[in-house]
Amino acid sequence: MNNCFILLAAGKGKRFNTREKKQFINYKNKPLFMHSIEKAKKSNLFRKIVLVTNKKIKIPNVNVIKGGKERSDSSFYALKYLRNKKIKNVFIHDAARPNFTINLLKNLKKNLNRNKAVVPYINTNDSTKYSYRNKVVNLKRQRVLLTQTPQCFDYKTLYNLSKNNKNYITDESSLFLNNNEKVKFIKGEESNIKITKKTDLNKDSVKTFFGIGFDIHKLTKNKKLFLGGIKIPFHSGLKGHSDGDVILHCIIDALLGALRKKDIGSLYPNNKNKFKNIRSSKLLNPIIFNLKKDNCYINNLDINLICERPKVSKYRNKIINSLSKLMKIDKKIINLKGKTVEKLGLIGKENAIACEAIISVNKYE
Repeated sequence: MNNCFILLAAGKGKRFNTREKKQFINYKNKPLFMHSIEKAKKSNLFRKIVLVTNKKIKIPNVNVIKGGKERSDSSFYALKYLRNKKIKNVFIHDAARPNFTINLLKNLKKNLNRNKAVVPYINTNDSTKYSYRNKVVNLKRQRVLLTQTPQCFDYKTLYNLSKNNKNYITDESSLFLNNNEKVKFIKGEESNIKITKKTDLNKDSVKTFFGIGFDIHKLTKNKKLFLGGIKIPFHSGLKGHSDGDVILHCIIDALLGALRKKDIGSLYPNNKNKFKNIRSSKLLNPIIFNLKKDNCYINNLDINLICERPKVSKYRNKIINSLSKLMKIDKKIINLKGKTVEKLGLIGKENAIACEAIISVNKYE
């Protein structure tokens, strides 16, 4: 398995027009470029994975190197880095294409056994014309190939062509074609679009759903207090059939609301002994699993924790970090606010803690 996956993520993304470079924006609950990294790992096709970027970043089992001024520079830096690493084939991919499938990787590898360059393409459905020297001619759209990445190559051949290249190129297959080297073109994937502008993010068929959650529990002596999955030092804990974690219960209800799946009591009834004293994180886990299984992704989570004490500000970051890990989402899309009730009622007398949350979920078709 002497294959290497090279991910190019050093581009400026000027057409995307955001402060954060597009390869690092949040897309389906993770940085855009991470979709490609995770698929490369999951495929089990690669001995090495190289990320080319100008951002300081560390990822387990990924070699991160600095990129160049142009795409071709970044590509060549990666090829140079692989010298003496006993790599036979390289797959070069643009970070701006997160929606390719592992099946495409396998199909490319299969065709590379008999070729030195394999490139995926799709056809266009539009009428196509070519403008040259003030003249416009029609092209047969069946003959127009819209090339994609990942593109895969024999490492030695590509390295030698790149080393001697003096011209600007937009992809590595151009090097082969410019030097009269054979390229095998195979059918790509319609879903493997390149995200160039903000509007490209909306080309998935996506629906957004919202859910609201609420929970309240009495405080009781001789019980540990859990909030957001972590133990909070306090004189009392929350009374409940489980550990009484109002934040997680509230989030579960909000998620079930967004997914139109009734409520937490229907899913985890309080007359079942198997749920007695259970950690609420174990109740949340299957919901998060099924969420992703249904191709749904959390877009935003806003929480109000309502109590006189403990003070939310002291534990806010720890709770957000815990929720980020439990829900497998970026902590940037989680907001936690502390609210008091001006000493009114059960909560005001420090006899109870309540929580409310609203969550938005995107479902991709």
